Amino acid sequence: MASMTIAKGINNGLRAAMERDPKVVLMGEDIGKLGGVFRVTDGLQKDFGEDRVIDTPLAEAGIVGTAIGMALRGYRPVVEIQFDGFIYPAFDHIVSQVAKMRARSLGKITLPMVIRIPVGGGIGAVEHHSESNEAYFAHTAGLKVVCCSNAEDAYWMIQQAIESDDPVLFYEPKRRYWDKGEVADVAQRGLLEANVVREGTDATLIAYGPMVKTCLQAAEAAAAEGKNLEVIDLRTLSPLDLDTVAASVEKTGRAVVVHEASTFLGMGAEIAAALQQRCFYHLEAPVLRVGGYNLPYPPSKLEEEFLPDLDRVLDAVDRSLAF
Repeated sequence: MASMTIAKGINNGLRAAMERDPKVVLMGEDIGKLGGVFRVTDGLQKDFGEDRVIDTPLAEAGIVGTAIGMALRGYRPVVEIQFDGFIYPAFDHIVSQVAKMRARSLGKITLPMVIRIPVGGGIGAVEHHSESNEAYFAHTAGLKVVCCSNAEDAYWMIQQAIESDDPVLFYEPKRRYWDKGEVADVAQRGLLEANVVREGTDATLIAYGPMVKTCLQAAEAAAAEGKNLEVIDLRTLSPLDLDTVAASVEKTGRAVVVHEASTFLGMGAEIAAALQQRCFYHLEAPVLRVGGYNLPYPPSKLEEEFLPDLDRVLDAVDRSLAF
């Protein structure tokens, strides 16, 4: 058991994967000598060389396109998209090629590549640096989409993603990079499993990435008022681990889904629809959603009003319990 930040967990996970497999190669803008804008890859180029930790031009389509070719030739490339809002030049490659290669080849070709994406707001950045675009890719068949929320998952999930023979989009909550946590010596669960991070009986909070910490804080505040909330960290967005979520909601009878992205056609909409189908006779209240507004991400001085916070989560809990 060791204590480390989420950023260090990813760094150590990448290091462990590279030590095990010489075919693991990292690519991205400024990930080598600089160590990445968030220093997540700090020290890796020094230890593994410029042939395995590659500083690329500012060209996301070129980075992902090159990674596709390398994956086809037997490598396991790990691509870093510097900020979430920079991924769009590579969108065509991801949805038209990366997601479809296995189906197009009738299973004869696999594409073992990972696309790392720092996600979400809360860092006071300008536009294109604080987006939550996970629903685009969760909607796309052929992609695995996962999101870590703590140091332990950061360390183990990045290794599990690299070991996958199918492409994985790996979302990292950038404003939580420096949150510390304990990391177990062995992986506690598989890449595509949700985790009940706090048990409760009155209502279920369902979140992923940066909002898991917010929901845990909300559960602590609710406990002071005598409310016992269960908190689920989804961890995987595609495929969804609905069995874990449904089991919790059948127990509590109430569900609130929380994410930074807009609630309009967001992950919460899919989860709410699935729970309505699977848990209809167990629900004591409608499934509620808390998320960002259906607007372009605002200037940094307004982002605290834009992002879901403790009060908005607790308000949804109160509304659910009022039914």
